[in-house]
Amino acid sequence: MGLYARYLLPRLTDLTMSRKLLLPYRQRVIGGAAGRVLEIGIGSGLNLPLYSDAVEEVIGVDVSPELLAMAERAAQRRGLGVRLLEGSAEHIPSAITDGSIDTVVVTWALCSIPDARAALVEAHRVLRPNGSLRFVEHGRSPDASVAWWQDHLTPLWRRCSGAVT
Repeated sequence: MGLYARYLLPRLTDLTMSRKLLLPYRQRVIGGAAGRVLEIGIGSGLNLPLYSDAVEEVIGVDVSPELLAMAERAAQRRGLGVRLLEGSAEHIPSAITDGSIDTVVVTWALCSIPDARAALVEAHRVLRPNGSLRFVEHGRSPDASVAWWQDHLTPLWRRCSGAVT
């Protein structure tokens, strides 16, 4: 792992994702979480302060040990008992058994997961019957001029964001 991916990228990710304009989206998604929660792509733990008393446990999964360390510090500041696991969303760690999760949360992480379909299959596997998948994502704009910029900037952004090595 290079210096960029290990030291700079986690801090840039935290800085970018902690923008105040994203807070209402986070609040809407996290506000409906209840029971035993699996947060895929927990990152630096920006969602942790938003979980309500309806949440019994938060289990966070991320591929970045550096972001998980930041999430651990966020959990300690909040006084939450959070279990953090290093792992991929496409292969959720076996510590999380089939049908054992009440709510799966994903906030702006699917774009950085190499196989988003496999990640969603795994999320479905661990959700209990009638469980809830709560997410917020971005996508390609229906506005042609914005879509043009997205199409041309995406290859560069994927490299900068660590989605492509």
